[in-house]
Amino acid sequence: MFEARLVQGSILKKVLEALKDLITEACWDVSSSGISLQSMDSSHVSLVQLTLRSDGFDSYRCDRNLAMGVNLSSMSKILKCAGNEDIITLRAEDNADSLALVFETLNQEKVSDYEMKLMDLDVEQLGIPEQEYSCVVKMPSGEFARICRDLSQIGDAVMISCAKDGVKFSASGELGTGNVKLSQTSNVDKEDEAVTIEMNEPVQLIFALNYLNFFTKATPLSKTVTLSMSADIPLVVEYKIADMGHVKYYLAPKIDEESS
Repeated sequence: MFEARLVQGSILKKVLEALKDLITEACWDVSSSGISLQSMDSSHVSLVQLTLRSDGFDSYRCDRNLAMGVNLSSMSKILKCAGNEDIITLRAEDNADSLALVFETLNQEKVSDYEMKLMDLDVEQLGIPEQEYSCVVKMPSGEFARICRDLSQIGDAVMISCAKDGVKFSASGELGTGNVKLSQTSNVDKEDEAVTIEMNEPVQLIFALNYLNFFTKATPLSKTVTLSMSADIPLVVEYKIADMGHVKYYLAPKIDEESS
């Protein structure tokens, strides 16, 4: 059987919020090393990859590998029934057609349990090659979310230009243009407020803002976000999840019609 207990249950609630608007259903691969998920969004433009390591849970047992087909909207609805302070336990038998979710509210001596039907999903795993990136930008996740939201008022795509001294986000549309430039910060006391740039060569790429705004739903999971970019390959937007894993979003750049 499979059983995973997470005292900080709010992490699981935030994970579902980060996924459910982008992908409707996905296969949760459960093994002794943890829980992972990989799925294209419904329009096959972006890819999401989630890892929750077993050692990040407060207790974890998996006797044999499981592939659980989950409707993420349904799971999100059930997790909304859990309080932010609740302990969450996930449980499934080896050949189960349902997943049990148990919420414990410590200060009230209250236990709620829900059972969610699993789906049969035919999922093809995509190999994600390890890449060296030309530019890797680490910045506060709230700042990235704000930039994506603000520039969405101007246009539907953002050009990200990365150089040694800083990174620039630019959008243009019928009403005009908008630019936000962040310089590399060297003397910030708090690491999670710093902007750091590792650059091998400058990069200038264009991405659809509506997808980046979907990705920023993961902002509550991490104070920082990492953007990894190289010409002609997908951008990786990575949010670390406490001490237990990460969620990574992959988005291919748009072709710049004007320069072609």
